[in-house]
Amino acid sequence: MTHDLLVALRPLLAAEASAEAHASGTEPGDLEQAVWLRLLELLETEGLPHDPQSWLRGAVRGEASRVRRTHGVERPYDLEPADDGERGPEHLALASVHRRALRAAVRRLPGRCPRLLEALLSPQDLTYREIAVELGIPQGGIGPERSRCLGCLRRLLAPEVAARRARG
Repeated sequence: MTHDLLVALRPLLAAEASAEAHASGTEPGDLEQAVWLRLLELLETEGLPHDPQSWLRGAVRGEASRVRRTHGVERPYDLEPADDGERGPEHLALASVHRRALRAAVRRLPGRCPRLLEALLSPQDLTYREIAVELGIPQGGIGPERSRCLGCLRRLLAPEVAARRARG
C-alpha cells in the first residue's frame, strides 16, 4: 500500500517541486528530497496522512518557504576549498605561513596532543592502527583523544583566527 502511494505521489511531487523551486532559489531535486524525507519521518511517527495529495502540496510549500527564510540568513564562504584553482606565488607563500602557524600552535598543546596531531597531519597519511602503535595508545582511544586535542587547538587559535564576518 505505501509503495503504491509513493509511486502515485512521485509525479505530483515533481510538478509541485518544479513550480516552487525557482521562487525559493533551490533545485527541484533538492526540494523533492526534503519532502520525501519529511514524508518518511511522518510515516514512522504518525502513519499515512489523511489526504496525502494535500499534505504533499503543503509540505512542498513549507520546504520552499524554509529555504527562502534560511537563504537570507546564510552567507556563502568567500572561497570554497574546491575552487582553489589559483596557485600563484602569493597563494603559496600564504599557505606556507598558515601551515607554519598551525604547526607552531600544535607544538604548544598540552600532553600527547602535539604528537597525536603531528601524526594525523603527517604526509605519510598514517592509519589509526599505525598511529596507535607509534604513540603506544589503544586504537579506540585515538578518536576521543583527537577530539580533545582539536578542542584545545580551537581554543588556542580562537584569538588569532577571530571571525571577521558572518559565515553560513
